[in-house]
Amino acid sequence: MLTPLGWGTMAVSLALYAAGFLLGYPELAVLATGGALALASAFLWTAPKASLEVSREVTPLKVPRGDAAVAVLHVRNTGRWALSGLRARDRFGETEQSVDVPRLPRRSSRTVTYPLPTGRRGEIPVGPLLLVRADPLGLTRRVREYGEPATLLVRPRTADLAVLPSGRAHHLDGPTSDSAPAGTATFHTLREYVVGDDLRHVHWRSSARTGTLMVRQLVDASLPTTTVALDTRAGAYGSEDRFELAVDVAASVAVAAARAGFPVRVLSGEGVLLEGAGGRGDAEAVLDRLATVTAGERGAAEAVRLARGGGALVMVTGDARDTASASADRRRFDRVVCLNAGSAGAVPAAPGVTVLDVPDLDALPAAWRGAAR
Repeated sequence: MLTPLGWGTMAVSLALYAAGFLLGYPELAVLATGGALALASAFLWTAPKASLEVSREVTPLKVPRGDAAVAVLHVRNTGRWALSGLRARDRFGETEQSVDVPRLPRRSSRTVTYPLPTGRRGEIPVGPLLLVRADPLGLTRRVREYGEPATLLVRPRTADLAVLPSGRAHHLDGPTSDSAPAGTATFHTLREYVVGDDLRHVHWRSSARTGTLMVRQLVDASLPTTTVALDTRAGAYGSEDRFELAVDVAASVAVAAARAGFPVRVLSGEGVLLEGAGGRGDAEAVLDRLATVTAGERGAAEAVRLARGGGALVMVTGDARDTASASADRRRFDRVVCLNAGSAGAVPAAPGVTVLDVPDLDALPAAWRGAAR
């Protein structure tokens, strides 16, 4: 297909040829012939169909906001002739990345890497990947689509935190997790038998139905739950940066509890985002769910009111006035902490509530250690 420069060359060549014929100037016709020859050469350059094997991989597929992620493009020339003038165009959300592919001798391969934008949290569609072959003069080009679309998940940033004590000893033998071979008498789920499992926990009916030995997984229901309530009202923050900080803070608290093996519950204005028994899988699930949270018009107060009590409640907001409403939940939870994202020293006190201001994510660990003490 012709590029804008190619269409312009064709129009000028036709105009010169017409002017030379009407005015009797052969020089103009010579110039028009030169333009026509350039167009013909450009068509001959891009007309042959290139024989290529093209693949693109995104690594990593999940990345914290602001961390590096790259696309790796593999191009192999399986044809009999060398190829040059190749350019890859890849789309990431609303932006497009272009990168030149080095000259490809026959039966050779090239690998090209280029960075992906990770400044915005969320699911970023990657693709389609277009490979453009143009002539040296830029008059014509041939565009083909290769590969499969991918999705880059940009997740919240997190800070390393300790588990917040709930204020009460819930188990005489200390905390355990549902990843232990045997918990208490509280049924959690069925899973496949692994070597070392207690045969008394085998669920024979399910084993007979599935043809696979299944065991009952029991959890310690006395473990304190960490409930993280994220205020998703856009008006509570005033800026997108403060809301992103609030999401990072909520993710840090929930991930810390899940990785320590404690049950965790994440609430937002839309209700319950996630409720798990703890473990590395739940920590990853927390980051995945919070990666797509957006600001809206509803706060998390209603979701907190409907949630089961007990354990620690951590409210993350950007409105200092929410600390007063947090004290209303003091009787239902063992401990209540209110984290004000983006505030700096203007947080009012509330009876029975530990109130912390978090001006940035780097300040969260120090403030959190003070709350734990």
